[in-house]
Amino acid sequence: MAARPVWFFDLDNTLHDASNAIFAAIDRRMTDYVQERLAIGRPQADHLRREYWLRYGATLIGLVRHHGVDADHFLRQTHDFDIPALLSAERGLRGLGRALPGRKVLLTNSPLAYADEVLRGIGMRRHFARRYAIEQQRLHGQWRPKPSVRMLRALLVRERLPAGRTGRRRAVLVDDNRENLRAAHRAGFATVLVQREAAGAGGAGPRRVRAAHYLHARVRSVRQLPALAARLR
Repeated sequence: MAARPVWFFDLDNTLHDASNAIFAAIDRRMTDYVQERLAIGRPQADHLRREYWLRYGATLIGLVRHHGVDADHFLRQTHDFDIPALLSAERGLRGLGRALPGRKVLLTNSPLAYADEVLRGIGMRRHFARRYAIEQQRLHGQWRPKPSVRMLRALLVRERLPAGRTGRRRAVLVDDNRENLRAAHRAGFATVLVQREAAGAGGAGPRRVRAAHYLHARVRSVRQLPALAARLR
């Protein structure tokens, strides 16, 4: 790794535990929106919400492409809830921004207003040099959120980072989603999987991953990244 890496961070289930309560709130609101907008039953709306998420990386993309939904309205309606009340994150994340060498960039398929509120809640907003939310993940007028390889390559160009093997010495994606990391590896990122339930026997620290060629390392917590950065260098 070069002396000054650029760390690209996913948000949900990477920097905070969205599965604790926030994902349930978002899923519920998205299903409500699909049900009302398309005038269909709730089971069908819930199925469609999940199907578009699996196919496109974001439910929003399917609704825009196939049903003409207004993206801004959808994002506002589905993320309009008391985020701080549902937020769950580790303590000490403020210190991560200071302890981890290099520039930090947020890369999330969530909307920017929601991402900013989460970052403020966990005390990390000021540590990010730039934030790429779903609104910023468009190419030639088309939505291209993670895991789009084309978008990830364009992001390297935008951040003036080299691609390919040279790029993996500078750009690192930290994410909990393997498909996102697989795409990032193809685009030219080093990759770190956040996998809280399996990061090493006996509570060990960050370790190399050999089972998947597109993963360079995995951690139980982003708080382990400073130690990982020292090892990679």
